[in-house]
Amino acid sequence: MHVEYDRDTCIGMFQCVEEWGAFEENRDDGKADLADSEETDEDLFVREVPEDAELDAEFAARACPVDAIRLYDDDGERVV
Repeated sequence: MHVEYDRDTCIGMFQCVEEWGAFEENRDDGKADLADSEETDEDLFVREVPEDAELDAEFAARACPVDAIRLYDDDGERVV
């Protein structure tokens, strides 16, 4: 499973931070940061989700009020 995070879409509610420790508050920018991610396109960050964090990642994606976080399974199908 991997997560894609569209930082440009983020509005800085930081609900994802409460759900999954991979997201960190960046008060300077007013947006969340996704730790250990790679920027694949401008403001699009991707990282693998460890098996033991899949549920937390799903909660983070569901908690995002602007759908800036998307989860995909190993077959590339969108989960959230």
